[in-house]
Amino acid sequence: MKIISYNVNGIRAAITKGFLEWLQQANPDVICLQEIKATEDQIPKLEIEAAGYPYQYYFSAEKKGYSGVAILSKYEPKNVVFGTGIDYMDKEGRNLRVDFDDLSVMSLYLPSGTNSDRLDHKFQYMDDFHNYIEALRKEISHLVVCGDYNICHQAIDIHDPIRNAKVSGFLPEERAWLDKFISSGMVDTFRHLNKEPHNYSWWSYRANARNNNKGWRIDYCLASEPMKDKIKRALILPEAKHSDHCPVYVEFDL
Repeated sequence: MKIISYNVNGIRAAITKGFLEWLQQANPDVICLQEIKATEDQIPKLEIEAAGYPYQYYFSAEKKGYSGVAILSKYEPKNVVFGTGIDYMDKEGRNLRVDFDDLSVMSLYLPSGTNSDRLDHKFQYMDDFHNYIEALRKEISHLVVCGDYNICHQAIDIHDPIRNAKVSGFLPEERAWLDKFISSGMVDTFRHLNKEPHNYSWWSYRANARNNNKGWRIDYCLASEPMKDKIKRALILPEAKHSDHCPVYVEFDL
């Protein structure tokens, strides 16, 4: 099972930059998208189906042109869950899950904490989401939570840990939450197989950051502990340039 997670920063904009041609070449079984910034009727579903993805699920935010997640699959899931049932989360279209026979895959778009109000919102979301996933893992042992977590876990995951120590996305409290979330029974699939520095999934549009690889690793495919021995490959794909993020990839031997 090959899974990709990709914050496309607007699915329609990404498509104009060659996203669908790239998707056909990458050819994952399932791709989780974040920040689609579109409603379902605005998305060229027939073109996506022609690219090899007949099973398409979209969960948009109530606010137009904002947030939203999607999952595209080559195979029909046995169950699809839109949202978490937690009202304030679901209004922003941040969680979508598909269940197959041997695993479940979630697309997650965790809020950023760009100002004090949103930072409080982010911390509430993080706590409620952790509780939600802990309960879910009691029902679903093989779970993969893919997406934009908007948090760098460790110093190795950010180009300048000292200067960014007080910036949302690398705050000690955020990093502690991600540490706790992973320690509770999740595996960072990329770090499980790759220990090298300078591997990032997001770059600012400012100061030529991407060309200089001054980035942050904030996109993850986290798998539940029982899947640890099934992780075959885990990669970051920085050559894909349809967004300020790049895709992250994981392959499981199921």
